[in-house]
Amino acid sequence: MQLRNSPSRYGVVSIVLHWGVALAVFGLFGLGLWMVGLDYYSAWRKTAPDLHKSIGLTLLVIMLGRVLWRFISPPPPAPANHGPLTRFAAKAGHGLLYVGLFGVMITGYLISTADGVGIPVFGLFEVPALVSDLPNQADVAGEIHFYLAWGLVIFAGLHGLAALKHHFIDRDATLTRMLGRKA
Repeated sequence: MQLRNSPSRYGVVSIVLHWGVALAVFGLFGLGLWMVGLDYYSAWRKTAPDLHKSIGLTLLVIMLGRVLWRFISPPPPAPANHGPLTRFAAKAGHGLLYVGLFGVMITGYLISTADGVGIPVFGLFEVPALVSDLPNQADVAGEIHFYLAWGLVIFAGLHGLAALKHHFIDRDATLTRMLGRKA
């Protein structure tokens, strides 16, 4: 399998980035839901948020790389059977997923740095608190983070359902191309 995207399928870099980001997003979502329910005496009370933040910041770097990769190796064109509305919906949907991802990560950063303290990443280094003086920063960013995370996961689920619809109902190559197979 080739590294770069071709006119008929995605390359291994795009495939790994796509499925890796999807796994990270759903994993972070589950971890986030679980960790907010931890009580003061839980052994995971500090570890779970630290892990959530470290993975989230790592995902931010990966997403920046993913955006760069789209310029280096553009995705294959839409299958020929996709009409103008389907093409527009696909572009808009992908755009919303990217905006949602970056929105969730930025609000997570704003929550974590609201008290002026940087974020340790896997205990290896610290990302500094560059913004920490906004009014009610943690509360406002936390509220936005919560709703964006839910919206992102729901929209990603719809994205997956759309791919299954293309595969099983339309019988086109939309899903198989993201699995590394030729159209």
